[in-house]
Amino acid sequence: MKGRWLWIVIAANLVVLVALAFVLPHLMVSPGPLIPGHATLTTDCWACHAPLRGATTERCIACHTVADIGLRTTKGQPVKLAKTGRATPMKMSFHQELTEQDCMACHSDHAGPKLTQRDRRPFSHALLRVATRERCASCHATPTDDRHRKLNPAMGCVTCHTAEGWKPAHFDHAALTKVELDRCETCHKPPGDSLHRPIKGNCAQCHSTQAWEPATFEHDKLFVLDRDHNASCETCHKNPADYRQYTCYGCHEHTLANVRQEHEEEGIRNFDNCVKCHRSADEEPRGEGGGDRKDGERD
Repeated sequence: MKGRWLWIVIAANLVVLVALAFVLPHLMVSPGPLIPGHATLTTDCWACHAPLRGATTERCIACHTVADIGLRTTKGQPVKLAKTGRATPMKMSFHQELTEQDCMACHSDHAGPKLTQRDRRPFSHALLRVATRERCASCHATPTDDRHRKLNPAMGCVTCHTAEGWKPAHFDHAALTKVELDRCETCHKPPGDSLHRPIKGNCAQCHSTQAWEPATFEHDKLFVLDRDHNASCETCHKNPADYRQYTCYGCHEHTLANVRQEHEEEGIRNFDNCVKCHRSADEEPRGEGGGDRKDGERD
């Protein structure tokens, strides 16, 4: 009889342990070996863990003084860089700028699989004081690429970036100086199509930094509709959804047959892209373009 009760107690304990392993895996199951710095504590679980609570901040700071974390070892020696062996500069450490002491919010000292969502701990900038969040360079290296180097030094990283999603950045052109705002091609690759080629660097004629597209196009400045060509938009632009598409064959004077005959007499084979040569609605080209000619190309 006693043996039977003993087996019942053992079975009940096993059931409870299995249930706890499923309900509280971060407390009941070790996912892997400890990090090298804590390897000496492998057989001393209670050095970090409290019964039914898991690892606690109180037990961490019993060895790691908050004021020294990231700067000195538990023995008071300056922390050295792993690659160079040199001591780290005594600059502001973000551990001292946290809003609360909660080591487990970021750290899991066991290597191995992350068994629960609690074990997956990406760093949250929300743990930092507000003033510290705005001093990105105190932890992150200052970018040195051309785009960032031309920004106004008074503008901080948070002007374009957020801690929640560093990329993609929301670029604020107000961070640029007046001189840089007038030189878009410093950062943007200049367009190479025939329509943009005669427009020398003055993007603001059509575009704005608030909304690059859609662009405004002023015919009076860029393609004059003079004499007999003061037509409605639909005459040349058949697709209202895309005004980049156009045709000059909408007028009886410019039928495909007439245009082909007139251009082939001059040895011009590529005559579909009219604005490549004709920079206004005049009959004769003004010389800015010069079509792609084959067989009998003019000098």
